[in-house]
Amino acid sequence: MRRCCQGVGLPCLFKGVGMADPRPPQFLLVFDFDETLVDENSDESVLRGRALPEPLRQGPRGGSYNEHMQRVLAALGEQGVRPADFRAVYENIPLSPGMAELFQFLSKHHELFELVLISDANTFGIEAKLRAAGVRSLFRKVFSNPASFDRRGFLTLGPYHSHKCLDNMCKRKILSEYLAERAREDVEFQRVFYVGDGANDFCPAGTLTAADVAFPRKGYPMHRLIQESQEKQPGAFQAAVVPWESAVEVARYLQELLCRRC
Repeated sequence: MRRCCQGVGLPCLFKGVGMADPRPPQFLLVFDFDETLVDENSDESVLRGRALPEPLRQGPRGGSYNEHMQRVLAALGEQGVRPADFRAVYENIPLSPGMAELFQFLSKHHELFELVLISDANTFGIEAKLRAAGVRSLFRKVFSNPASFDRRGFLTLGPYHSHKCLDNMCKRKILSEYLAERAREDVEFQRVFYVGDGANDFCPAGTLTAADVAFPRKGYPMHRLIQESQEKQPGAFQAAVVPWESAVEVARYLQELLCRRC
């Protein structure tokens, strides 16, 4: 039999495709947005070249980061920044290195992978970027802070949920609830893959099992926290860890995984 890992066809994985009762996806792939899917922090991208009042330049002082960004967006609205301006900023944030290639791979094998995005950015910016990149249809769900434009044309932001975490958004809670929801729908994933970069990605990745894989961006907080955890308490972080500089490395790992299943 021809080795299926030569090239991207992976023909042996497609037996039964097109049948009346397709199988549910076998793998869940979770993405962060800022500095993971895209190569910048989108909040900083929005602020580039804009002058803020001194109190807002100092960052959040009391209250949540979400509340701070609400005030920042209001200030930008007062400066005349309007929907088209915001959309242009988000659409032009570059993808992280290799991310386009990863999405090409996932598009070819979309029946095997279910994709969700969990981000503390905002729904307007994420949706704008995913659509501009031509990958929105790959994602089953986007979990982020709700954002929309009011009558003045100001971008308004709300919190995704209330919780007890120190982080602005409890990604661990969101991921756990999503897995439980899918289980109730009789979708049990063989493996979960988590692609992230930040400290708030370390917590949800800590819920992964030994069958799962964490893909921390190399040298970023998530990667450092995993390394510290492994040094202090070996075995406490159960998932396999595959650091990446280019998302091509993630695609290569997933393709090799599929090859081993042939």
